[in-house]
This record gives sequence, structure tokens and C-alpha cells, in this order.
Amino acid sequence: MSQASSLPVIDMSPLRARGASPAKLEVARAIESACRDSGFFYVKGHGISAELFARLDAASRKFFALPEAEKLDIQMARGGRAWRGYFPVGGELTSGKPDMKEGIYFGTELSPDHPRMRARVPLHGANLFPVQVPDLRGAVLDYLKAATATAHALMEGIALSLNLDAAYFHRTYTANPTILFRVFHYPPMPAASDAWGVGEHTDYGLLTLLAQDELGGLKVKTSRSWIDAPPIEGTLVCNIGDMLDRLTKGQYRSTPHRAKNVSGRGRLSFPFFFDPDFEAEIVPLPGFALTADDRDTRWDKASVHAFSGTYGDYLLSKVSKVFPELKREVI
Repeated sequence: MSQASSLPVIDMSPLRARGASPAKLEVARAIESACRDSGFFYVKGHGISAELFARLDAASRKFFALPEAEKLDIQMARGGRAWRGYFPVGGELTSGKPDMKEGIYFGTELSPDHPRMRARVPLHGANLFPVQVPDLRGAVLDYLKAATATAHALMEGIALSLNLDAAYFHRTYTANPTILFRVFHYPPMPAASDAWGVGEHTDYGLLTLLAQDELGGLKVKTSRSWIDAPPIEGTLVCNIGDMLDRLTKGQYRSTPHRAKNVSGRGRLSFPFFFDPDFEAEIVPLPGFALTADDRDTRWDKASVHAFSGTYGDYLLSKVSKVFPELKREVI
């Protein structure tokens, strides 16, 4: 069931049409307002069918209902340098603390003869899929394709919102995007617990598209207070990540968020991360000046503006803190 939210809901359907139009510029101005305010907004008209969401949800629920021993058939240790597969509750860290969730890591499916596979580039490779739930493979791969198209369209709107040409990000950073996709299951928790399904954090890349089930639990840290971002039927929650913060010199800030499931039932969420090319050098946009560095107020006391290098450098530095065991074994 849909719930109300204080975050804006933006109809992005004009962005999915070809060519320039006044309607696209109108959407861009709405995106600009949201990005300058909280960095979070909902989109409708995103083009991902309800039938695909239903397939993905059903297959994911079948997987998480399996005995733990069967889920561990695709544990992340078996994904090697690709950093794909399943982790159990408590197996992922945020700010050094175990998250109260389990999940599966996916990404762009690459064949063994792909150049980055032959070069053994970390976070690139083949996905792990459970033989016990054959429907999950098709649902995930179809969702990756659909969500990638949605993200490309949204990035055109973000480019226009920054008074850039619509193709700017595709030309400079996302012709070969880094695609990371997660399916998370949050077991129910007592409301009084001081633990979190996922603790306060910002996302690493450019743009996150989040599908969530009807139970809710996502909270967003705005300049005013923490607010709820409940599920709204037919929409995706969108938020900007650290690399867009870096590119815009803090004009569009990545916003901390966290989640706790107090519904009494298991909650599913499906974050899709649309990020720069792994090998792209991240260079701030021309004409943008850093007005203030927010490291003192950030959850990790780090500055995205002090970083220089490729997106892959940044991503590996972050993900290796989330899974320190895999860092020691793989990187």
C-alpha cells in the first residue's frame, strides 16, 4: 500500500523520450530542487514494469526462505575477485558494525573472455545464482537491463539540472558504467534495539535506484531531521552518491541514510547502483566551486573532495571496509 512522504515525487517519463523538449527541462528543474535540498526523491514513470518487480520479489523470497546451508552454496567467498554472491546476517559491516541483514551481491554479467576478466580486475565477473531458485537468474538479469536504461535517462535529467548537455555523463563517465545490484533481506527487529538493518552511510557512486517492498524502514538524514522514506506504489526511491557530490563540489551532496525493519515481518529491498566507469578519473565539473567541506558532519568524517583517482580506486577503498575478510583474501 502506498504511503505519504515529505520527499518529492517526480514523473521522469519525459526523460525516456528521444530529443530535447520543454518537458525534459521541467523535470530537470524538479531534480535540481530535490538534489539541492535532500539529495533524495521518488520517481514514477520509470519504465520498469510491475510484472518484472513481481518476478524479482517472488524469486528473492524463495531464495531467502532456503536453509542457510543452501544459501551458502553461493557465498561471496566463491565469487572471488568479482565480489558476488551471498552473505549471511551480520556478514556486512557499516562503520565497523555488523548490519542486521542478509543479501546477495550482483553486477554486470561478464564472460570469461571479457578484457577485464582476463586482466583480473576486481569487482568484475560472473554472477552466482542458486540452482534451487532457477527463476532468480532471469529476474535479476532482466532487472539489470531495465534499471540501467532508467538510470541512463535519469542521468540525462541530472545533466540538464546542472546546465550541462544531456549526454554529458554518458560521454564522460557512464558509457560503460559500473553496475552494482543488491537484494537485501532484513529480518524483523525490536523497535527498541540500538542495532540497525543497515547503519548510517552514503552511497559511493553517482545514482542509486531503490525498489522496496511494502514494509518500509528507510530513513533519510536531511538538513532538518531524519525523515522516513516509505514505499510509494509504482515508484523508485532515488538518491545521489559520493561521486556526484565530488563532481559538483558539494552542490549536490550525497545524503546519509539508514534502515531498520520493525514491521514484524521480513523486509526486502533492491538497491541498484549506477556508477562511473571503473577506470574513469573523477574530476570536478568545470565552473563549480567548493563552498564548504562537510567532513565534520559526515557519518565517516571523510571528505569526498579530498579524493583523487579513478572510481575503481574509491570503490575498492570503501567496499574493502565492508567485507574485510574478502579484502585479505582477494585484493
